[in-house]
Amino acid sequence: MTSRIPRDSRLRLVRPRPLAAAPSAVNERRSRRPAPRPPEGTPAPAELARMARSGLASAARVARWADNALGPGRDAATDDGKATLSDATAERAASDLGLTPAQIRADWDTARLAGLVEVHGDSARPGWRLRAWNRDDSAVLRGWVALFDAWSLASAEPAEEEPAAVAEVVSAMPQVLSFLQLSAGPVPVDQLLDLLRQRVTELRTARCEVPYGAGTEPAEPAAVPPVDTEPAEPARDAELAPLLDWALHALAAVGALTCGDGHATLTPLGSWAVWVKLEQICVAAQSPAGNIEQAAEDMLRGCAQLRPNAARAEYRAWLAARTVGSAVNELLAAARGEDALLRGLAFEALRVVGAPAEPDVRAVVDDSALRPYALLWLAEHDGVDPEDAHEVLTRKEATWLWVDTAAAVADHGEAPMLVRHLESALQPTVPALLAEVRAVGHPRTVQVLVALAAAHPDPALAKAVRRAAFQVHTGGS
Repeated sequence: MTSRIPRDSRLRLVRPRPLAAAPSAVNERRSRRPAPRPPEGTPAPAELARMARSGLASAARVARWADNALGPGRDAATDDGKATLSDATAERAASDLGLTPAQIRADWDTARLAGLVEVHGDSARPGWRLRAWNRDDSAVLRGWVALFDAWSLASAEPAEEEPAAVAEVVSAMPQVLSFLQLSAGPVPVDQLLDLLRQRVTELRTARCEVPYGAGTEPAEPAAVPPVDTEPAEPARDAELAPLLDWALHALAAVGALTCGDGHATLTPLGSWAVWVKLEQICVAAQSPAGNIEQAAEDMLRGCAQLRPNAARAEYRAWLAARTVGSAVNELLAAARGEDALLRGLAFEALRVVGAPAEPDVRAVVDDSALRPYALLWLAEHDGVDPEDAHEVLTRKEATWLWVDTAAAVADHGEAPMLVRHLESALQPTVPALLAEVRAVGHPRTVQVLVALAAAHPDPALAKAVRRAAFQVHTGGS
């Protein structure tokens, strides 16, 4: 290519900046809201961390044993490729630690839920929290909160109960826990049962479920006599009572509350964790974006103009108001849409989710639109420095990601940003970039090239880009 103005057409090889980090056209006001203080009587973080270390001491002991006995080059922890302890390994650990195989398996599961052991594909390895266990109180508290969030997995579900009923109770328990936290003391289990019944009824009403009799078809409206709902309440209580008992004992097993004499009381750790989640929800409700009740797509759009730290705060608050599974599914559904900006922001939000999102992120690796984002997420999750994570991508995947990010800039950014985006390309020259962009097959290639040609100040370069866009559009070479 030639130009009236001599200029170097080589592209500088620099790491692409996350789109969320790009300067916003609107200056964000810095929040002056003071850091909230926990309720009076809440132990200091160091004391809370000591409690968490004490409660997770057995799990940490098993994780350290696994680190020493099952590390690289030693025996594997599993025979089935599922990162679960094999019978032989459980027996060996029980012998070494003076415990029963059942205790070893229980502690192993606790260690996994708390992030002391991380599962990656078909193998397990010590988590970063185990490395920082003795010196980092925040790592310990995060590990305990991860276990608290997974309380329903820490104890086996009642075999005789319907999975749908169990799911309803799990969805309703945050409100029960909030009531316990606000009560700041023992609460009768009967009162919690009444609250649980009300919340489950709200969930069923939100799904527009009509409580027809089991195994019967709805009758004609004229044939339906007035219904007295009072006799049905004891039966519903009887259905929920064993599930509430299971939930309370599961939460007690992770150290979140205590049960006795017909009352339940949050432990200091449990009260602090519930307060943190309530505070996150309150922060979101008071934030400029106010995304707490929005669907994932609308939440991400609301965060698009925020600086990275403010956006992460919004993500945390939005996640705190939802179960992990439903939140991850919503974020991945938003990422599959046509808006490339939401795709990038969705994976930023998934970074806030962390380890619980790993199975779902691995499941989308074969999706061509999500593959580069998923590979980068997994690389960072596996401990690769974010500055080097892009090295896991092939040249084609990196080029696809470049086009996708350019599409986001073209749709939501300004022309100078699109011109600067050239600097993040892997290809050393513009002709090489255009050749690989045309070959990668991204559905937005033509629009990106047309926008780039309109934005670039170099007439000769803009002409070459327009020619490439026309060739992609017509299928020419």
